Amino acid sequence: MKSSRHAVRLAVVLICAFSSNPTVAAPEAGQKGATQKDDILLSSMQTELQRAQGQLSKQDPGLYFLSYSVHEDDSLVAVASQGALLTSAHDSRRTADVVVRVGAPGLDNTHLGNRVSAIDSGALPREDDRDAIARVLWQLTYQEYRKAASAYLNVKTSSEVQAKEEDTSPDFSIEKPSTHLESAHAAASPDQAALEKLVREYSEGFRKYPYVYTSVASATIERGRQLYVSSEGSRVVTSSRLTRVAIEAQTRADDGMDLIRVETFQAGSLDQLPPATEIAARVEKMATDLKALRDAPVAEPYDGPALLSGRASAVFFHEVLGHRLEGHRQRGEDEGQTFTKKVNQPVLPDFLSVADDPTQSVLDGVPLSGFYEYDDEGMPAQRVEVIQNGILKNFLMSRMPIKGFANSNGHGRAQAGLMPTGRQGNLIVSSSKTVKDSDLRQLLKDEIKKESKPYGLYFEDIQGGFTLTQRTLPQAFEVLPILVWRVYADDRPDELVRGVNIVGTPLAAMERILATGNHPEVFNGICGAESGNVAVSAVAPAMLFSEIEVQKQAHSLNRPPILPPPGFEKSDAAQPSNAGGRP
Repeated sequence: MKSSRHAVRLAVVLICAFSSNPTVAAPEAGQKGATQKDDILLSSMQTELQRAQGQLSKQDPGLYFLSYSVHEDDSLVAVASQGALLTSAHDSRRTADVVVRVGAPGLDNTHLGNRVSAIDSGALPREDDRDAIARVLWQLTYQEYRKAASAYLNVKTSSEVQAKEEDTSPDFSIEKPSTHLESAHAAASPDQAALEKLVREYSEGFRKYPYVYTSVASATIERGRQLYVSSEGSRVVTSSRLTRVAIEAQTRADDGMDLIRVETFQAGSLDQLPPATEIAARVEKMATDLKALRDAPVAEPYDGPALLSGRASAVFFHEVLGHRLEGHRQRGEDEGQTFTKKVNQPVLPDFLSVADDPTQSVLDGVPLSGFYEYDDEGMPAQRVEVIQNGILKNFLMSRMPIKGFANSNGHGRAQAGLMPTGRQGNLIVSSSKTVKDSDLRQLLKDEIKKESKPYGLYFEDIQGGFTLTQRTLPQAFEVLPILVWRVYADDRPDELVRGVNIVGTPLAAMERILATGNHPEVFNGICGAESGNVAVSAVAPAMLFSEIEVQKQAHSLNRPPILPPPGFEKSDAAQPSNAGGRP
């Protein structure tokens, strides 16, 4: 879900196939090296860029930087519900982004809130027609130059009358040009019938559950190629691919609360997905979970000991910490700058370290969605040790410098059509104070007794979250759990509850981590922020907190359907019995 300028959000799944969570796989062996000799698209981009640079740099104000980015996407998608096909399509497209910077790196048209002035986008011909490609790039470049020149004049005027800024870093970093060329990618496999068969089978499993009101299964195969050239001399061509299945089911409790379960499966190809029997078992569990959630009591506001599964902890760190480590959030009069002046100071317990490593494509056999080789500014991806033993060391940098950090570390990322900013890739949390996951439960019970609480909470699964980073708003976060259990210190079974979100403020929340498990879990998702939706992963072990605060979820008062689904007028025998406690 794309967010407002004040918030950033991590979502577990988007059912729309063309904005679903991509797993970008590493290029196949033998791909690296020179591109094909007749790569008309790349040579057309290079020729038109050089022509535009030569002319527009002589204008007043003069262009000092120009880049072209082209995204080639070839996609197959199939969507089904209740065993019947809803959508089946094959889409192929090219889009171009033209970035123009006018003035000089120290002060240009992107200054402060003017970053949108630097980019223009449009559809590019799918055919390798040099003249047609050049004509579109020419049009985009000229209209973008006019926009950038006008913005630069306004920036210069404003800088002369406004007070001095807190951070006087340049607007653009000086970097070495990159060269990385991969051969042209193969189009998506045309096996549309296989996709259609797959989604019919996976969606049909919900037909026997009358309380599952809506359900959908989608499958996507995508092949992509990204081409980047710049006036600095960069020439970068990378490829990506994904195969992904997303299954979503929804019901509604008697009090009007909508309840959702989502499962996703991703791999490099269809034959690398989990076996059909495993996915069918997940469908059955989704239905059972929804029935249990409908019958579960609504949780009350709570403040006390809690245990987060690895997936829940991963989302927690992405929201609470990760966004505040993105470089551009340390600069600007609107940003809260939570960690700007805490470099070389403790920001986490000393047994925790955090790195962001977009160069890692797989962890323990699980594909990582945040993998990429080069960022969207043509910079090579880098592993960044952001926090070491609790001490803040670095930020996730695009080519927007901040005080003390003058260069990119390969984290400039954006959705096509938007300006890159420092963003997360694969955020990985590690711990030197681990216990067996099975022992964390006993530690939770000990903490419940110590604080004389009636129960603690265990957050088993999560759907996403969001955070606020602007100084004009409270520095707060919200994480959205799906499966939450009350855990009692005595021998009573765990009790499933529904309708709560984790809330809090970042600095206070991070101080309350007591111990972690020893098995990291992966959460793959889509993160929406100022530079659009990008694929990310977060990795973390289970974590025990001395204190977590939850609040009630808002929900509608719409009652469940009055009539039963067709075919279930006289019997509800197909409904699974309610589980009295956590398995």
